[in-house]
Amino acid sequence: MKARKYLFPDVIELNYQAERKLGVNVYLVDGGDSFILIDIGYEDTVDEIVDLIREMDFSLAKCAGIIATHADADHAQGLARAKSRLKVPVLAHGDSARLLEVGDRVATFASIDAQDIDLEMPPVKVDRLIGEGEILEIGDKKIEVWHTPGHAVGQLAFRMGNLLFSGDNIYKDGCVGAIDAHHGSDIEKFIRSLERISASDTEFLLPSHGPAFRKDEALLRKTIKRLEGYLRMADFGTCAKSWPLLEQWEKEVLSGKMPKF
Repeated sequence: MKARKYLFPDVIELNYQAERKLGVNVYLVDGGDSFILIDIGYEDTVDEIVDLIREMDFSLAKCAGIIATHADADHAQGLARAKSRLKVPVLAHGDSARLLEVGDRVATFASIDAQDIDLEMPPVKVDRLIGEGEILEIGDKKIEVWHTPGHAVGQLAFRMGNLLFSGDNIYKDGCVGAIDAHHGSDIEKFIRSLERISASDTEFLLPSHGPAFRKDEALLRKTIKRLEGYLRMADFGTCAKSWPLLEQWEKEVLSGKMPKF
């Protein structure tokens, strides 16, 4: 059995577990007699993720499902393969389900001609629609569903005790998920989602990219102010060439360094 590297009690993040960058953060919530996965990432890492889960001595039969925080390819391209491998249901918001079930390549960022991105997006049936205020019971854990649109119409976040699995709403450096009209982004709704996170009494944010971090009110306010400026700016786009936070995070993952809180 491979030792389980818990990021927080009952939460394993599989990039840290693998000690290499798999892609999007994939969280395993351990409910004792069952577990659930939050996001799955790209198709080409699914088999490694399944092997990691087995090596940690989790019974694959105890997997309660895979949740899609939203439908973007970097989060969900592997859903069809993972569903087939694990024989589990897929859970998502209705706005994500309509994209996932047809394999929409444009709205999920699987196809971006200007950046020579051309990925397959295998369609996958969403077995359960989940939305605002629902409580998911995973073994002895309860996870509250938050609908936090802005980056994507179907973006979900998940509250578990003092933790918030915050999706692409905000990262440790104050960056946010890409804002793009073709993607269905909405800056005003994004601001409201960030204000909700800021006003909550959650203590730690577990984003979909990069390291988890203690909720920082000053960082959130600075980010909200920046997005408020985007409401009246014509020069905002999604053409960044690099992201220093993710590069640093990958170095930490490769070194086996776990975060300290």
